[in-house]
Amino acid sequence: MSRLPRHLEHLRTGSTAEATSAASYRAYAEHAEAAGKPNLGSRWRSLAAEKDRLAIELLRAAGKVESDHANLRDAIATEQYENEVLYPRMIGDMEDLGQADEAALLRRLVETQRRHQAELDDLRRELTASTRDVRGVEVAQPA
Repeated sequence: MSRLPRHLEHLRTGSTAEATSAASYRAYAEHAEAAGKPNLGSRWRSLAAEKDRLAIELLRAAGKVESDHANLRDAIATEQYENEVLYPRMIGDMEDLGQADEAALLRRLVETQRRHQAELDDLRRELTASTRDVRGVEVAQPA
């Protein structure tokens, strides 16, 4: 049984559903664009942006968007759970099921997640050290 009040559980579930749809629509857009259909891709991306907006609205209604420090604590806790519990468990299950390719995909995902964790740690240090904004995203220069 959930520890959340039912109405908050529904709002968070709705947000997850909208965010998942948005990611799917972006994948569909990439597929369409790779097939030489840029207008179809653009339409999928437009729908994805609307789904993202709805997911954010539901998160706000559920009280998941708080202060900068609270948001960062939540993001760090989520990344830690994903890196230390969720994905390792899923990788083990995939291996037990004989799904080597899927297990390898999840291992690559964990490597990306570790970069996310490092970025969140940097943000925590910067946010703690200043009442001003953090530094901007550094754009990699072409080689």
